[in-house]
Amino acid sequence: MKLHSTQTQKYQTVTAYDERGVELNLQRFERSLIVLPETAPTPWPVDHFDQLSAEHFEQIAATIPDVVILGTGNKQRFVHPKLINSLTAQHKGVECMDNQAACRTYNILMAEGRKVALALIMEVA
Repeated sequence: MKLHSTQTQKYQTVTAYDERGVELNLQRFERSLIVLPETAPTPWPVDHFDQLSAEHFEQIAATIPDVVILGTGNKQRFVHPKLINSLTAQHKGVECMDNQAACRTYNILMAEGRKVALALIMEVA
């Protein structure tokens, strides 16, 4: 789905997404990544939802987000609470949703000025 473009090039904005990837400020990505509004996307070494570990969430916690939107691939899945201890210890919420819903939610929260972290799992076949 293509989203309408706005003048937010200062921020990492989701400009399109589909089942295979995401577009940030018109640049295509097809691997898992972490996105924050004011920094360049960071590769995230997760090829499948089942590979998630506490260390993956510690990488996100190090960015000190207000909230984390976890895109779990093409379908919504829920992460085990013990994996996100590093975030809950900081009193940070983690919302799990499919990638398309995660992209839309990230754009809304980012536009509100929230320091939101978008962690997308692009599952490798």
